Amino acid sequence: MDDNSNDKPLLALAIRVAGIAGMAAMAALIKLASQRGIHIAEIIFWRQMVPIPILFTWAVMTGGIASLGTKRPKAHVVRGLYGVVGMVLNFGAVILLPLAEAQTINFSVPIFAVLLSIVLLRESVGIWRWSAVAAGFAGILIIAQPGGGHIPLTGALVALGGAFMIALISIQIRDLSQTDKPLVIVFWFAVTSVICSAPFQPFVMQGHSWEDWLLLLGIGLSGTWGQVLITVALRYGKVSSVIVMDYSAIVWATLFGWLLFSTLPPATTWLGAPLIIIAGLIIAWRERTLARKRFSDQRQAAGT
Repeated sequence: MDDNSNDKPLLALAIRVAGIAGMAAMAALIKLASQRGIHIAEIIFWRQMVPIPILFTWAVMTGGIASLGTKRPKAHVVRGLYGVVGMVLNFGAVILLPLAEAQTINFSVPIFAVLLSIVLLRESVGIWRWSAVAAGFAGILIIAQPGGGHIPLTGALVALGGAFMIALISIQIRDLSQTDKPLVIVFWFAVTSVICSAPFQPFVMQGHSWEDWLLLLGIGLSGTWGQVLITVALRYGKVSSVIVMDYSAIVWATLFGWLLFSTLPPATTWLGAPLIIIAGLIIAWRERTLARKRFSDQRQAAGT
């Protein structure tokens, strides 16, 4: 069967956009929940508790409980611990910053991925990716304006820390994906996160109104919706093709920021955002080019 028989690029792009919209909606709900006094530790707990029965039921219906099994529990625990740190930082950025600025700084993930590939994977990086890294950090400096910007420097640093953790986790997920399916990875991440955040609940959990409970349920559902659709998009399109849709998050973040919080990004954000987005696109293009070259070299070496 042709390896490209499942390729449906337009469908993949549409699904990816819907998934990104789900993640943006989750970010907006997290900000609303924080403004209503709900502690970040409780937000994390319910964000990960809600998907567990959904994912478990789906697994039972499609492949049985055995489909959630893994031979790499230690790797999942490490991924889960890193993921909890990442959630604290990324949720903290959403709470501390306007939605559009938090999302824009989050676009620096590919930049950190390049730096981590040098340190952890010993990859050589050429002029294209180094130029992208420089442009991306220039965009971050324009947005954050250290010492005199419209956003708190602490919030900008938290957002950068969150982007770094996503890049680090991406390397872990790439490794786990060689042996485990996406459903297994997401399920055990949720379980690990709940176990890690549960001990804090007696100290932070409080009585909630029905509106608060709807917010917490919405955070869990929109986050699950986003995660699942972002993953499903890869069934119908290549990463290098659909990843461009991730930048639609700035549109959703700006829309939710305007509708729910009456905030719009200032000029500095619109100046810095294109630099970060262009940097990410250059890195994605270069990764695709290098992957094709490696594949071609392997075929030639095999004599095909």
